[in-house]
Amino acid sequence: MKLDILAFGAHPDDVELACAGTMILHQQSGLRTGIVDLTRGEMGTRGSEIIRESEAIRATEILGLSLRENLRLPDGFIQNDRESRLAVVKCIREYMPDIILCNAITDRHPDHGSASNLVSDAIFLAGLPKVITESSDGLVQSPWKVRKVYHYIQDRYIKPDFVIDVSSVWGKRMDAVMAFSSQFYNPVSSEPSTAISSKEFLDFLSARAQELGRQAGFAYAEGFTVERTPGLKSLSDLI
Repeated sequence: MKLDILAFGAHPDDVELACAGTMILHQQSGLRTGIVDLTRGEMGTRGSEIIRESEAIRATEILGLSLRENLRLPDGFIQNDRESRLAVVKCIREYMPDIILCNAITDRHPDHGSASNLVSDAIFLAGLPKVITESSDGLVQSPWKVRKVYHYIQDRYIKPDFVIDVSSVWGKRMDAVMAFSSQFYNPVSSEPSTAISSKEFLDFLSARAQELGRQAGFAYAEGFTVERTPGLKSLSDLI
């Protein structure tokens, strides 16, 4: 299955929290979108990997994804090693995305930066003919060169290189976030509090999107950083 956009996340809910609106917008425009979660989120303080799996299914429905996969790398211990790189390379070659979205280049959770580096290196390796990988049916995969790579912004503020206007889908975007209800504010929950389980964190998500949007004249936006300077044919292409 060829995808137009493939988003990688260190944990189930990373993509939803950072760029669900962008995924929804492009799916609504007719593009094929998908998510690959690197871990099951099994080290999370609240909920469990089984709960997170069911929540991911719900979020997938809301986002209208063409596919979602989990590589089951160890949560909390993502390594940019040979085995992990090859696992990501196989995904890239299988789904042949034109655009890849991946974790913030640095963040509060160490897995986020580790996942960012892992996916970036795997993208490079996926284009090399002498890196040999096999599909699930035992066929040798062809190399695949990804056209564009963008890193979304997560907990810690990073000045974006560009922002996407998600104002029109903000409600649906937050529905996708709240599909992972075990992780967020619930006044009757008896589970331990975390950095993202307070009521204020949900307010923060809205405030962050408004902050990013304000710079471009949008009500709500999601921000991204680039690995390669984007090129324009004309100044009129800029909003």
